[in-house]
Parts: sequence; structure tokens; C-alpha cells
Amino acid sequence: MPSITEKRETFRRLHESGCFVIPNPWDIGSARYLQGLGFKALATTSAGAAWAVGCADGGTPRDVMLAHIRLIVESTDLPVNADFEGGFADDPEGVAESVKLCVETGVAGLSIEDSTGDSAKPLYDIDLAVARMKAARAAIDQTGSGVLLVGRAEGFIRGVPDLDGMIARLQAYSDAGADCLYAPGLTMSEQISSVVKAVAPKPVNVLMGQPNPLRVQHLADLGVRRISVGGSLARAAWGGFMRAAKLIVDEGSFDGFKDAAPSAALNKLFRG
Repeated sequence: MPSITEKRETFRRLHESGCFVIPNPWDIGSARYLQGLGFKALATTSAGAAWAVGCADGGTPRDVMLAHIRLIVESTDLPVNADFEGGFADDPEGVAESVKLCVETGVAGLSIEDSTGDSAKPLYDIDLAVARMKAARAAIDQTGSGVLLVGRAEGFIRGVPDLDGMIARLQAYSDAGADCLYAPGLTMSEQISSVVKAVAPKPVNVLMGQPNPLRVQHLADLGVRRISVGGSLARAAWGGFMRAAKLIVDEGSFDGFKDAAPSAALNKLFRG
């Protein structure tokens, strides 16, 4: 298995040119399967991790999330980017403390978002959001780890779909030290192109979490550097599980198992 340093160096190189998909496993098995398919890097999903332990997204305690991130990092040869939510603190000092703990898990990258978790005021004021990003940057630099910092502007998925305001935030996070910029919720080519141009030459991550006519090559042509899927693979797995279980309860039917993965294939995968 590559060393942590080698994983981090590989991850930074991936952000220098081209476009890559960084899918989001939610446990050891899904991480190893995705590695086997040939992906070049993985990212944790806060939602998938939360559902696996019976929490709502955003409700996982910091120590549980750190343990989950470490588990994913140690289960794969690939570099891992941590979906680290808002840094598990409101104040910059708390963010810095959390970021240092996250770096210790062996991640190659981590993201900090500007969502407050409060529906009445879904985003941090820009000055505080920037201070939090600067604190994350400083914390990473103090470790000397080379971990890549992703700045996330959450407005489009938190009820504040202001493209100009979101771009201003991304530019501010870039100036504060974010290495990669990410605005989940963009679905149109024109929006994505505007963001890519606005923060260039910094790389941009785009979330493809719902069915969309855009394909990987189209996003690459728009200048997107990396593509993640968030909790969508976990949601797809939950969808199959829920449908099969409900068929048993509602109809006494076991037809929900017809598309299940064969036991032999799974055993072969994990014996390898």
C-alpha cells in the first residue's frame, strides 16, 4: 500500500490537469469495490457515513466521523478526501482544532463548508466564513502534511441559490487558501462554466448527485477538474434495500432480491 505521503502527492497531481471522478464510498466494502473499478481517488460522504450509524446527515459526532474517515483511509490504496462538513465548530479556533485531527487520519484532502446547520440562517456571514477557511488553511500548514483544502459554498443546496453571491464566496475562499473550490447544487452548463472561469486557475469540484444529461466528458470540456457524487451511491444502495424490505412487509414478496449482487461475486471480490 502506498504511504500517506505518496497518497497525498498523488492527490495533488490529480488536481493539476485533466478531469477525474472521485466517488463517495460509505464503508470499507464500498471503498474497496470502487478502488477495484479503477477510480483514482475516493471521497467520504458525510451523509452516507451518518446513515450507516443511524444518524441524519450533519448529526454524526466528531469522534465518530473521524473514526469513519480513518477507516476509509486505511481500507484503500487510493488517496481519500474527507467530507468534513463545517469542521465541527462555529469559531475559527474550533475549526482549526478539528482540521488537525482530520489530518491525523491520513486523508489527502478535506473540505470545509460554509453552512451553519440553521435553516433560519443557513450560511455563515462571509467574514466569519473566510476566517474559518483561513483557520483551516493555517492548521493544515502547521502540520506540514500537504493536505489539500477544499472550500465549499453551500448556498445552492441550502436555499440560497444566488450564483453571483456564491461565486464571490468561492473567490474569497480561494484567497483564504482553499486549493480547490466546490459549490454543490450546480446543474447547468452555464452555471458550471461561470464558476470555473471565476476561480481559475484553481480546480473546481462539481457534484453530480441526481440524474443529469451532463456526462463526464461534457464536464471536462467545461473545465471541471473533479466530479463527486456525494451521498448518491449510498442513497442508491439504501433505495434497493428499502424497496426489497417493503415488498416483504407489504406484499409478502421476495421479488426485491432479483437484482441483488450474487454472493459468489461478493465473496470473490473480498477474498482478493
